[in-house]
Parts: sequence; structure tokens; C-alpha cells
Amino acid sequence: MANNYQIPKLPLGQDIETKAVLKQAAKAHRRLAELKGVALTIPNEQILISTLTLQEAKDSSAIENIITTHDEIFRAELYIENLRSPAAKEVQNYANALKKGFALVRKNKILTTSFILQIQEELEQNKAGFRKLPGTALKNQQTGETVYTPPQDYDTIVDLMQNLEIFINDDTLSDLDPLVKLAIIHHQFESIHPFYDGNGRTGRIINILYLVTQNLLELPILYLSRYVIEHKTDYYQLLQQVRDTLEWENWLLFILKGIEETAIKTIILIENIKRLMMDYKQRIRTQFPKIYSQELLNNLFSHPYTKIEFVEEALGVTRQTASTYLKELVEAGFLTMLKIGRSNFYLNHLLFEMFLDAPNLYKPHTPAIESVQVQD
Repeated sequence: MANNYQIPKLPLGQDIETKAVLKQAAKAHRRLAELKGVALTIPNEQILISTLTLQEAKDSSAIENIITTHDEIFRAELYIENLRSPAAKEVQNYANALKKGFALVRKNKILTTSFILQIQEELEQNKAGFRKLPGTALKNQQTGETVYTPPQDYDTIVDLMQNLEIFINDDTLSDLDPLVKLAIIHHQFESIHPFYDGNGRTGRIINILYLVTQNLLELPILYLSRYVIEHKTDYYQLLQQVRDTLEWENWLLFILKGIEETAIKTIILIENIKRLMMDYKQRIRTQFPKIYSQELLNNLFSHPYTKIEFVEEALGVTRQTASTYLKELVEAGFLTMLKIGRSNFYLNHLLFEMFLDAPNLYKPHTPAIESVQVQD
């Protein structure tokens, strides 16, 4: 049955909003609204965009077996070329693609096929565009069996993507709950599988950008990739179950539950970041009143690593002054100095550790580096 699936034009011609779906959608909306509010309490939005984008880039890439450590991706963000592994470069490309997509969506408040092509181009670093050659099939990685064959000809792919673009942006076509609509959009995109590579990662970027177009979030900070990693088998089985049975409820409940759970974890993470920022603010202002500024605090939290040049630029001070500030912060335990390549970098180790165990409450403890292992 899998290879007989005919991708429907949207909107769907069936009622899929069961009582269970609507009940779960309401729960997800409540948590999204809470997340939207909490995010606004962070004084500099780039703190969340920079740090959480890298977290999502790491997790989304891991689903495709592109494995990096937290430390590696944070270092790759610093563009230390000789220390950037192929996997870290791919994760960095993902982060850049997500940021580019957010800039486009934030400015235009729509999500077009052109934007999706630009996102995928940034992700894959090529201009291949939509698939033009037949032969693409999704296979079970263990058995080699073909699980699903997406559309094979270019004209069909373009036609389905144009239909998807209209469905995404024209809210008059359907009165579905926007979170239910998100789950349909994701399933439709993954079924079209329009690109030679990068479909899974592009699809997960589309998820968050759609929430922004709907004003359900102001910033691109809700990422389902960690949830997909934790339920990877269910994710792929439920994607295929819709194709096999045309029954949507289990897939919709899975995505809606993922939104709820991810929002809760992101709320906790942001609260932890805010709590740590306030702790640093109070202690630095008390211990070093002459060097404290909001710009310094923002610099220490916009990325786990900083260096003399970053502080020099952010604060408008001399290199010697920036060096003195960082040395004092290291001696007081706020930062850890590390030699990377030819440069000294300064790690906000408590911020870094939050991304190793994001759901847990903030508790100061010793620094650690770890890796997480978990297709497109």
C-alpha cells in the first residue's frame, strides 16, 4: 500500500479534527502562549535566537545521523576553520538556513516556495532545487526495503509544492486549528520529498517558521527535533501510517503532544537562562561595579564562548580593557579560559551546561562536555 499513496491536494477533503485532537491542540496552544510570553522577558532576543538555533541545528542534524557534540557546534559558530569537522559544518549550515528563513518570514509574514528553496540552498550549499531525476525512494535502513516512493517527476513536485504554498499562506481555505494545519503541512512536505537531500531538516525548519507566520511565536525558538529523536520510531511509523490508512488522528496527536512537551521544556530552559543572567548581573555588578554593563552581560549570554575581540566590539573598549575584564571574570569564576587554535576563548560554563541537560533546573556545578548520538 505504501507505494500506492496518492498525495492529496490541500485542503484535505475529510474532517480530521476529532475531540481528542482538539483537546490536545488546546493544551499545546496554552503552552505556546506561555512560551511566547516568557521569551519576551529576555532583554536581548539574539540571546535566544543564537543559542537555541544551535541547539536545534544539532538535534535536527542528529536525526539524519549527522553527529556532533555541543562543544563542537558552539566552537564551529566561531568559524575556527581548522577545527570545524564536516558534521559541524553541516550543523552550522542548518543554523544559518534557519536564521535566513526567519529573517525572510519575519519581514514578509508569509512562507513561500521561493523561501523554502532559499532555505534548502543554504542548508545544502548548492542550487540543485527540486528533484528533476527519477529514482528517489525512502528505504528502511535496517532491511533495505522501500517504505515509500515519493513523486518522481519534476512537474508533479512543482504542482504539489505550489498547492502547499497556497495552503500554508491562505487561511481562508481552511478553518483548521493552525497547529493541526502545521502537522498536515509537515506530513505533506515530507511526502512530496521535493529535494534530493535535506528534506527532513528543511521540513523541521518550516515547522517553526509557520508558527512565526501565524504569530503563535515571535521568535523561532520552539524546536521539535529533540522530541523526534526521543520518539524517532514512532515519528517515521506514524508518517507512513497516514499514507497506508489515510487515518490522521495518531499523527496529529503525536505532533500536538510534541508541541506541548517541547514548549514546556523550552519554557524551563529560558527561565533557567534568565535566572542565570540575573545571578551574573547581581554578582558582577556587586563585585565589579566599574566593568558591569548590560552590553557585557548580553555578550556573555549570546553565545557560550566569547573572546577579547567580541568584548572589545560589543563594549566599545580597547583590547587591553577587554582583556582585563575577561581576566577578572575568569578569576572570579564566571568564565573559564580555554586555548583554541591560536586564540584564547572564554567559556560561560554554566550557560553551556544548560544545553547539555536543558530540562533540568539551573544548579551551579562543574563544567562538562558531552556528545549525543541518535535519515533525509
